[in-house]
Amino acid sequence: MKHAPFIAVEGPIGAGKTTLATMLASELELPVIREIVEENPYLDKFYQNMDDWSFQLEMFFLCNRYKQLEDTVNQYIDRGKPVISDYHIYKNLIFGERTLKGTKRDKYREIYHVLTDDLPKPDIILYIRANLDTLMARIAKRGRPFEEEISPAYMQQLIEDYDDAMASLAVREPSTVIVTIDGNQVDFVENKEDFAAIAEHLKELMT
Repeated sequence: MKHAPFIAVEGPIGAGKTTLATMLASELELPVIREIVEENPYLDKFYQNMDDWSFQLEMFFLCNRYKQLEDTVNQYIDRGKPVISDYHIYKNLIFGERTLKGTKRDKYREIYHVLTDDLPKPDIILYIRANLDTLMARIAKRGRPFEEEISPAYMQQLIEDYDDAMASLAVREPSTVIVTIDGNQVDFVENKEDFAAIAEHLKELMT
């Protein structure tokens, strides 16, 4: 890779995106960009009534992530500095397509493309893929109150949506390298060898 890479870690809720991004940032001495989640004032209401609060929720996430990415461009990418993020802004479409309907979904798509089409895309995506049991167990373990309302059916659909999205990104962004990590078998938190293998592979991709 001839330039300082923009790296994103992605995966469904509970996959361990922020944990892995933070660990890699420390290991490789990279700045890390963490998405705003718990600060979203609509989260509790959304998981209690998705139809009524989905648009407000998704617009809050989109605007905040757009600002974060804009700042990332100014602070790192335009200055030729590598950076790692615990999300790809494309996740807004993953969630928006699932939670929004009708004219609200159409409006959201338009706003998404206006804001993001001319922004840099990640050079490398680390996609943490895990099954329903693994994700639900991790969600329960971290104990976020607003996530107690997440249903297994919603999570299973999200898993499938993420698989479809990664396949789509492979076509839409052919210059992006997508590395799939088996979150059911690879324990980068408890197993030092697992984490070392991921870090070493990322180093190779960055050179």
